[in-house]
Amino acid sequence: MTRTADEALGGGGTAPRRDFGRLFVDRADAGRRLAERLLPYAASDPIVLGLPRGGVPIAAQVARALDAPLDIIMVRKLGVPFQPELAMGAIGEDEVRVLNDEVIRLAHVTPHDISRVETAEREEMRRRVTRFRVHHRRRDLRGRTVLIVDDGLATGSTSIAACEVARALGALHIVVAVPVAPTDAAGKLADHADEFIVLESPSNFSAVGQFYENFMQVTDHVVLDILDRWTNHEPWSEEESETAGGPAGEPAVARHSIDEEVVIELDGVSLPGHLAIPADPIGLVLFAHGSGSSRHSSRNAHVATLLREASIGTLLFDLLTENEEVDRANVFDVELLARRLRGATAWARSRPECRGLPIGYFGASTGAGAAVLAAADLGGEPSASPIAAVVSRGGRPDLAGTHLAELTAPTLLIIGGRDAAVIDINCDAATLIKGVVRIVIIPGASHLFEEDGTLTEAAIEAREWFEQHFRAADAHH
Repeated sequence: MTRTADEALGGGGTAPRRDFGRLFVDRADAGRRLAERLLPYAASDPIVLGLPRGGVPIAAQVARALDAPLDIIMVRKLGVPFQPELAMGAIGEDEVRVLNDEVIRLAHVTPHDISRVETAEREEMRRRVTRFRVHHRRRDLRGRTVLIVDDGLATGSTSIAACEVARALGALHIVVAVPVAPTDAAGKLADHADEFIVLESPSNFSAVGQFYENFMQVTDHVVLDILDRWTNHEPWSEEESETAGGPAGEPAVARHSIDEEVVIELDGVSLPGHLAIPADPIGLVLFAHGSGSSRHSSRNAHVATLLREASIGTLLFDLLTENEEVDRANVFDVELLARRLRGATAWARSRPECRGLPIGYFGASTGAGAAVLAAADLGGEPSASPIAAVVSRGGRPDLAGTHLAELTAPTLLIIGGRDAAVIDINCDAATLIKGVVRIVIIPGASHLFEEDGTLTEAAIEAREWFEQHFRAADAHH
């Protein structure tokens, strides 16, 4: 039978129920307080399972306090079509599905509505599983006590689905633990969880977020960064420093904005380009276009514009001369393209306005293979600063071959959801990359990201990736 927090930990009665204002500063605060309540479970050698995305920062605090393994448990809420925030059920890995018959009846939801919503959520789950599980295999739950942690519980559908998934995966004892939940939450979970732990049960409950001062959205990148801190042999490693900025006492470099056409002399040829650097840049991204494209690529230009909005400089240049492009073999000569990209990198670093800036590569199609190869080579040269980040859009990183294993730069692989062949190629390539790697699948996008909004979505993902790693590179400079 499900027990409340006080009963589960030997206390008398249930947690007090009264009206509350803001109960928690943020998820970290809630996680630390929940971890204190869960300390007695350390003796049962549990596995802590966070519900992506909001539950993972809280689960991290619990895992740290209990010195326990951390994993995620994949479930998706099924929202009522005309009121998506209201859950009519949830789905999980291994085809688990839980429906709330009362909500379905009161909202007059038809079987067709359920099927349509479930199809969309299954696609999103496939995307997330692909992204989260590349370097984070699902932990074996057989015969284990599991602590399923979220940032709060509203209708209970997602937690119920998580319980069913954990049970299907062989969990022996299931504990659901949250910082806040409505007064009737224990009853909803009674037939699904063995125990239910809640810190506060306000009588004025309407939404989880109302009890947090800071309830900002948790991104996929944050979830993956947290998971990266755990290994099979070391549940928790020291948190990365959040200190930003350069070395103490180092004078700032005075810069002014630049927007000009340039010519890069490499391999005895002249390669035209366009260099644009904001007044206060945090880094510089060099673009490696795909076959049949040039510095005039409208898609790369769109991405570059969005990058510059985040104070990221951009260099778009032709990897080949017009005469060289006539020979189609050159277009697919990844070694040649990578050599040109490395040469352009050295040229950029020699410019006073670029000096000291973290550098990243954005590669599209075959250009992604060149970007990976160039980044891997630069990372292995003691005299060259390593590339801070790599992004591939609809790319062919596999063209770098065995050099994938030499790539240590944080790498983001962006793929269209309708580009099935390239999804498989990128998933295989991701397993070979030595450094941090992420996969983002943009729903509805084809290979060229021509569908409305898909290229912008890809550009925003790239921008967040470069921002994160440029700032990290600058902080550790």
